[in-house]
Amino acid sequence: MKKPASISHNESIIRELRDDPKFAAEYLRAALEDEDDPRVLLIVLRQIAESRGGIAKVAKAAGIERESLYRALSAKGNPRLSTLVAVTKAIGLKLTVEAA
Repeated sequence: MKKPASISHNESIIRELRDDPKFAAEYLRAALEDEDDPRVLLIVLRQIAESRGGIAKVAKAAGIERESLYRALSAKGNPRLSTLVAVTKAIGLKLTVEAA
């Protein structure tokens, strides 16, 4: 009997993000609340972008070069606020602020 193929945790998350927009919004909200490691936000944005047709498609929709978006959404990325806003808009979400 052939064993079922397993998928990585990252691929599992990307599938869930693709299938459930509300989950994507909650996942991004949780990343924004992570005060210990701001890189979490970049990783989550990259996963959501991958779930929305890939980095190239999101970069085009956001008006950003694909290579620049890969760098910005890497663990060592340091994107501008304008990049974050453009990416979240391209993936169908928005960044918001509320009183703590």
